[in-house]
Parts: sequence; structure tokens; C-alpha cells
Amino acid sequence: MKVKESAIFVTVCLIGFGLLVGPAFGQAPPLDKWKPAFDPSGAKYTCIVSNVSHPVLKGVYTGFAIRDELWKRTDGQIYLDFKPFSMLGGEVEVLNQLQMGAIQGMGCSSVAATNLGPRFGLINLPFLVDSFEKLDKFIGSGQIFDHFMMAMDHQGIMGLDITGYGNYGWATTIPVRSLADAKKVKFRTAEAAVNQLIYKAWGFTPVAMPWPDVPVALKQGVITGLDHTPSVCNITKKFEQAKYYTYVNYAQGLFIWIFNKKWFASLPEDLQKTFKDVVREVCVKIRKETVQQETDEIEKAKKDGIEFISLSKEEMDTLRKLGDEVHKKYAPEINKLYPGDTYKPANYLEEVQGYMGYKP
Repeated sequence: MKVKESAIFVTVCLIGFGLLVGPAFGQAPPLDKWKPAFDPSGAKYTCIVSNVSHPVLKGVYTGFAIRDELWKRTDGQIYLDFKPFSMLGGEVEVLNQLQMGAIQGMGCSSVAATNLGPRFGLINLPFLVDSFEKLDKFIGSGQIFDHFMMAMDHQGIMGLDITGYGNYGWATTIPVRSLADAKKVKFRTAEAAVNQLIYKAWGFTPVAMPWPDVPVALKQGVITGLDHTPSVCNITKKFEQAKYYTYVNYAQGLFIWIFNKKWFASLPEDLQKTFKDVVREVCVKIRKETVQQETDEIEKAKKDGIEFISLSKEEMDTLRKLGDEVHKKYAPEINKLYPGDTYKPANYLEEVQGYMGYKP
């Protein structure tokens, strides 16, 4: 699709959805800091890509890094127009835009990705892929990881690679030093089935909420805690209200870089190959940087007075045992096979559990 034609089509679609103005901001946030160092007007192809969060996060900045490398490697033929900050809306609505072809790509959080690709819920299961080291092992698993990335193929959406945003835990307005403390907290979770199952299994009452709605809800006390990572909470200033963080490290937060298959197929074969190569090379580099970023952001938050808390071994063991019920309940969704799957394991979840050394 040519740049001018694509721009007109997308504008019409977004007006129809009332999404030209991001719901969390009143007006689109400035992107001057991340402007391209080139004039994209001469591009043959454009690719509008959305993300809900802040590009200071390494996993989000990926979009700009892909943009610049694509421009260089395709000699200005492809312009990736990256829209972070929820500029196009919350993730559920943007997923619908992507499926329809109103936009071409998305750095979708792993928690929201289950709305169109239930198999993606694998990565959110408690204590399965729960460290940077285990994430590297999972990515290097060959056909196991490839099968994971096919989760939205039946929806007309292809997954190319992933970047991360750290280890999930609890940012709260009151200190949470025990599970009894945690039950007093109104935790915000993503609008995702796996997360709802986890918090119910743990005996909590989660509040499903789009990410753009979180700042106001936290300030007004509609929620008193976040299920999220230290880097996200610090960079997006959630620690201004939530002064405590409890390590749980039950899952890795991911951005899954997904693209509309029909749009991708419209590219010449040589540009398809370059596109895939660039996305994967950039993601490898960014994943390494994300590990250090989490360490740095925790240290910054501590200096600003945020208290970081660890639960006892006994309480963590309780979370593990209760969380295993989620593995069992969600297994049918993860194990479901679709027409486009070339790998057809008898029990995909069981295979991943064995490979990852999972023990409840």
C-alpha cells in the first residue's frame, strides 16, 4: 500500500472509531524526541505500528529502532510509523484495528495478546517462564517457540519476535508483606483471561482495566495496586502513588511484535525477508538491554524512597501451588491447534513445562 493511500485509509478508519485522540491523554503526546532523522515522504510502503506504553522502556523503543534500521536496510522503501503512548487507543481496540488492516502492526503486551491468540497466554502462566534466563531458554527452543509465535496466525496476524519489560510483581499504595496484606489490595490487571484466572486462584479480587485508564484510577483509589513490572511502574510514574513494590516474579512481561499478514504479503519478497531480519535482529539487541534496564530502574526507585519487599519462601510456595490450577484450567486454550499450524504437538503445554523444568 502506498504511503498516501494508506494514510487516507487509516485516517478514515480511525475517525470511525473515534480514536484519533488517545484516551489517556486529551491530545497526542509529543514525539519530537523520537523524530526520524530522515524524510519518510518518499517511502513506497508504510507500516503504522501501535504500542500502549512509553518509549523510554527498551521494549517499547524497539518500534523506533526497527523504524530506523528498516529505513536504512531498504534504502528508504519502507517507513514504519510507530505510535506509542496509546495514541491509537487501548490494546483490545487496537488489536481489532490490526485484524481489519486499519493499521499494519503492533507491539502488543503478552497479557492483551490472548484476546486474539489464546496460545500467547502460555507466557503469562505463573512461574513457567519467570526469569530473564528462562525467557532466553524459551526463545531458543526452536519449534516450541515457533509454535508459540503462530498464536494469531488464524486471525490473519503474524508474530515475528518479542521484547520484554521485566518481571511481574505488585506495586501498591500500602506495604504488602504477606498474602493477607495482598488480599486488602484492589489489584488492576490487564483485560486478559489468564491474569483474571491467576488472581482468582490466589484468592484476590482483580479489577480488569485498560492501561490508559490506570493513572486516574490509581489517583482516585479505584485501584490500590498494580500487577506490573518495576521498569514500567517507575518510567510511567506509577510509583508516585504506589510507594511499595513486592517482588513476585511470577512471569515475564513481553511485547509481541505482530503484523497484518495481508499487508506483509503485499511487500515484494526481498523486502519481506529484510523486514523479518530487521525485526528479529533489533529484538535480540533490545532484550539484552532490558535486563540491565530493570536493575537500573529498581535502583532509581529505591533512591526515590520506594520500598521493595520480598515475600517469605512459604508464601511464595503457596502462590506457586495455587497458581498451578491456572495451568490446568487454561491448558485447552494453549493446546488448541489451528489450520495454519505446521507443528502439531499432542500436548503443547506439557511439552513446554518439561522443557522449562516447571515444578508447581
